[in-house]
Amino acid sequence: MTKKFIIALGGSVICPKNIDTGFLRKFSLFIKKEVRKGSKFIIVIGGGNIARVYQEAALKIIKLSDENKDWLGIHATRLNARLLRIIFKQEANPMIFDQRFKIKNFGRFSMIIGSGWKPGWSTDFVTTQIAVDYGLKEVIILGKPDHVYTADPAKDKKAKPIEEIKWSDYQKLIPKKWSPGLHAPVDPVAAALAKKKNLKIIVANAKDLNNLKSILKGERFRGTTLY
Repeated sequence: MTKKFIIALGGSVICPKNIDTGFLRKFSLFIKKEVRKGSKFIIVIGGGNIARVYQEAALKIIKLSDENKDWLGIHATRLNARLLRIIFKQEANPMIFDQRFKIKNFGRFSMIIGSGWKPGWSTDFVTTQIAVDYGLKEVIILGKPDHVYTADPAKDKKAKPIEEIKWSDYQKLIPKKWSPGLHAPVDPVAAALAKKKNLKIIVANAKDLNNLKSILKGERFRGTTLY
């Protein structure tokens, strides 16, 4: 039976300041190896530093609405998605999954590359919505954090990693509303949809590919399971 996985890949991982070609090379080799074993992947990419650069440039010139901040972020995700699509040119559908229902199934391809869709919809939410539409019960979110923490570890030295947490408890840890550039392991709109649809989301560090292998195999891994 073919295994199908959906991954939200944080834009800050592939473009923390400049594009991390070293990571992209390792990640692409890993995914291609899994594809050769028969797995299929939907990968939705975030905007990363490219989005912030454009948003900050616009803010220096004009007052920027949240909607326009989102549009700049969305187009950054589309640029990143096109880069990923070119890297996976042998495996992936040539179209970018940039609006709902645009790509309804894998067809003859082993991979689908997605981007942001519309203002107010983060790439976490897009990934979660695709999982619902494709009948997938689990989403993997790969970014900088290796876990969900009890507080922001960058601000609170007492913050502790969480291995498992229910959606109702997780929602108490994060803001109630989405805003462009919000930093949360799983943002509010995605968390609300996952809770409603009884989806499981795994949060893990993107750069630990051995850990990702454990996740794909259903083995013990380092990260947080939200359910």
